Amino acid sequence: MTTQAEHRMPAPAAPPAEAGLLPSAEPVRFLDDDGSPAPGDAHGRYERPPSELLRRAYDAMVLGRRFDAQATALTKQGRLAVYPSSRGQEAGEIGAVLALRDTDWLFPTYRDSMALIARGIDPVEALTLLRGNWHCGYDPVATRTAPQCTPLATHAPHAVGVAYAARRRGEDTVALVLIGDGGTSEGDFHEALNFAAVFQAPVVFLVQNNGYAISVPLSRQTAAPSLAHKGVGYGVRSERVDGNDPLAMLAVLVDAVESARAGGGPVLVEAHTYRVEPHTNADDDGRYRDHDEVETWKRRDPIARLEAHLRSAGELTDDDVSAAREAAEAFAGEVRTRLAGEATGDPADLFAHVYASPTPQLKEQATWLAEELAR
Repeated sequence: MTTQAEHRMPAPAAPPAEAGLLPSAEPVRFLDDDGSPAPGDAHGRYERPPSELLRRAYDAMVLGRRFDAQATALTKQGRLAVYPSSRGQEAGEIGAVLALRDTDWLFPTYRDSMALIARGIDPVEALTLLRGNWHCGYDPVATRTAPQCTPLATHAPHAVGVAYAARRRGEDTVALVLIGDGGTSEGDFHEALNFAAVFQAPVVFLVQNNGYAISVPLSRQTAAPSLAHKGVGYGVRSERVDGNDPLAMLAVLVDAVESARAGGGPVLVEAHTYRVEPHTNADDDGRYRDHDEVETWKRRDPIARLEAHLRSAGELTDDDVSAAREAAEAFAGEVRTRLAGEATGDPADLFAHVYASPTPQLKEQATWLAEELAR
């Protein structure tokens, strides 16, 4: 006779040690707000990124901020339909891209145009979506960059799927998905974390916690100790980092990406940063935050911190700073010139790239539209 004990389910495998999943008690930090070295062992087990990588980051951040300002101006001129600025978040935007190889995948949100530019995507193609005349102006497969995602966190499961598929094919590809703090309140985010953990997909979740989901402060979104702690319940190694410290961002992200690539499973990184500008050009941020708060965060400027650090280390000169600014200004001028004309669209484009092979209904609609236009 079979005993009751024999019918019991086998004991589950022991979970990973909690200590290996928990983020640092305080965000990882290399630099104080003024760019001087952070006191003590604030950076923990992470090493200072190489000087060459820091110089690349500096140039890319200066260019990214000038591009961001130019895109904001184009919106005010009616050249773009909308633009969500990422000013103040340069360390996360640029750090994410520099941590990846060309063969890795980036999954950006609508706010991550600066990351697209750092990825080498044509700026006009990057802004096509925000101009309102195409769904995605660049080739996602060729650039290994998914279309910018406007619905919150719906791209997170896609990133996990791509990373898992690459692992099944024996590739060493990593997917990095950018998410805002508001996106962590969406079910897609939690489903992506769970799937990634169960199947050990090589994916890095970078949450850019900039304080607000449009006008909703973080305190009204979660009671968790931090957003990084959300990974622990799913068995995902998590980390917290000062998102306005470029050294810390690069150190943590490079470590996370290479850990995922080596088979260590997914990693969740929460970057504590701030959105200096309004949510978009249609937002009145004065209704939900005060001027002093914004000014406080401006003093934690990531570009100024990195510049001060590199100067003190003798790795950045006045000529280097001038060259970076001149290159950024030339880049902005090119963007301004190329977007000066009115956007033109072909109505037939409505039916392009909807399906790999157009359905009979789509063909019928396209024919009907062509006939109407011919009349």
